[in-house]
Amino acid sequence: QVQVVESGGGLVQPGGSLRLSCVVSGSIFSIDAVAWYRQAPEKQRELVATITRSGSTNYVDSVKARFTISRDDAKNTVYLKMNSLKPEDTAVYYCYAYDVFSRRGYWGQGTQVTVSS
Repeated sequence: QVQVVESGGGLVQPGGSLRLSCVVSGSIFSIDAVAWYRQAPEKQRELVATITRSGSTNYVDSVKARFTISRDDAKNTVYLKMNSLKPEDTAVYYCYAYDVFSRRGYWGQGTQVTVSS
């Protein structure tokens, strides 16, 4: 079994920064990729960024050059550093871990990010 726990959300002014953390624990030996998704009110959940075991990264166009996904394998943690935040970044941010062996995905409970003056 795999557990996913996010933290680091909060209220920030436009132009500010936040760093989200996602701790993946349990049977993680076959976790191939970890992703951050977000869901704004009355909108569909969208993929924001992904990072694979090999370190390859991908971003949705709207966050490129502002957000950075990274991983610390010693801490079983994936980070999402968000700079130059905009009101439209306001959403609940979810971490998702994909187990390539079982072909199952695991979601965290989400962390709220609010960008407002």
